[in-house]
Amino acid sequence: MGEIKDAIQDFYEAMKVLSKNNPEVVRHFKKFMDATMKEQHLDTKTKELIALATAITARCKYCIGLHVESALKAGATKEEILETATVAILMGGGPALTHVAEVVKALNEFG
Repeated sequence: MGEIKDAIQDFYEAMKVLSKNNPEVVRHFKKFMDATMKEQHLDTKTKELIALATAITARCKYCIGLHVESALKAGATKEEILETATVAILMGGGPALTHVAEVVKALNEFG
């Protein structure tokens, strides 16, 4: 499939297991996530780019893949995604820089 797509699939499988053991927690988290990502004052693309920058600074491989894919689906360009990565590097320093490799992998798999 691809390294990033495989990582995302692993995340979904883990969520299924967690949902069986803690369905209420997963249900409430999903509701919170859906409400947060719903277009209000910011459009979906902007929210996905913010989420991507946060994922890079948090060094979350799964989150990076999910939000690159979602940003592309929301209409973000490769250039916008890479510029978002540079903002994350500004805020997250060297550790964030190393995770730009995950952004590039995701762009190659989804772009």
